[in-house]
Amino acid sequence: MNNNSQELENLKEFLDREAFRINNEDFIASDPVQFPRRFHALRDIEIVAMLAATIAWGNRKMICNNCEKMLAIMQGEPAAFVADEAYEALPDALNLHRTFFARNFKYMMRGFKRIYNRYDSLNHFAAVHHVGDHQEPAWRLVQLLQNEMAAANGGATDSRCLPTHLDNTALKRVNMALRWLVRNDGIVDMGVWDAISPAQLFVPLDVHVGNTARALGMITRKANDKKTVIQLTSLLRQMRPDDPVLYDYALFGIGVSSK
Repeated sequence: MNNNSQELENLKEFLDREAFRINNEDFIASDPVQFPRRFHALRDIEIVAMLAATIAWGNRKMICNNCEKMLAIMQGEPAAFVADEAYEALPDALNLHRTFFARNFKYMMRGFKRIYNRYDSLNHFAAVHHVGDHQEPAWRLVQLLQNEMAAANGGATDSRCLPTHLDNTALKRVNMALRWLVRNDGIVDMGVWDAISPAQLFVPLDVHVGNTARALGMITRKANDKKTVIQLTSLLRQMRPDDPVLYDYALFGIGVSSK
């Protein structure tokens, strides 16, 4: 868009209004964020956040139902489930969500087990590796997580768990999990991480958010890829440098609900 100061101010006022309409406690009950919010221990929160975000594609009701299924499998104790390697008893072909099966779930669990054997939390892991010093923290974190998960799985990668084309991927699901873990306004997002600041987050770009941003003249690229995420987030940072991803709520909410 033409970043004329008046146009930008008008857009900011509109997005602020929409963000504050959606970013409230009523949002939680129908969103996958409800699942990590059920826990208090950081490891439990991290595991559930990563799993819930990993299957966050398709119908939201189905996503939430299948998050419940995974919590039931873990008997409501995610960190203990990982520590005990209870996941290994699951049949690989058990379907958990669309094309996400127990073999993919187990892949992630092994990676978490490897990390938690050496670090207090995923936040600690990110801090030790100075993820927050990186220009693109989310993509750097995924690269590091890929290394750990591959090492825990005989060198194999699994694109069902983490995107493998980091030069191009929008990283939508991980960016959503990071919004939950990092943003700290005390409303929907949990703010339990300090290895990355809210100012360093990138917008979780999916088809709806991308189409809304295009309709508002905020982006011009047609692809929902990394370049578009960077372009869109750069504009959001002009409006709210300390918390650009607040506007994810606005871009999600416009056209979904107008109450």
